Amino acid sequence: MREAHPCRATLVAGVVIERSGEEFFARQGLSGVLFGATVPAVATTLPEISTGPTSTRLGDHQLAVSDIFGGNAFLPVLFLLATVISGKPVLPAAHDTDIRLTALGVILTVVHMAGRIFRPRRQYARMGIDSVATVVIHLLGIAGRATIAA
Repeated sequence: MREAHPCRATLVAGVVIERSGEEFFARQGLSGVLFGATVPAVATTLPEISTGPTSTRLGDHQLAVSDIFGGNAFLPVLFLLATVISGKPVLPAAHDTDIRLTALGVILTVVHMAGRIFRPRRQYARMGIDSVATVVIHLLGIAGRATIAA
């Protein structure tokens, strides 16, 4: 029964964060799309944020790469679970913003895969051109989300 208390605390914290985020973004004149596409995304990547630098410091770059791409490869399976639980297909109900975010994720993954295949040697600020492109594309994606959400 002790396990139920942390579960409840996590549930309550999630609801509080979601509602406060919606209210904050509404007061800024933005929709909840921007909040939903950024804050939970960062929160769910906390394990990767932790293991990535640690494994890299230990020289285990493969662990960092596998952790990040492995998680992204698994997540689409959750659409099947959501469909089974709800009793109806969930993907047809996806909003335009969901499709845009998915496209951004696909583009970022393709850029990273190109970097893994071609291994650019030239660096800018200690990053390969693929990493620079990833940062630029991600920033443009965030700006696009903010513009669309406004």
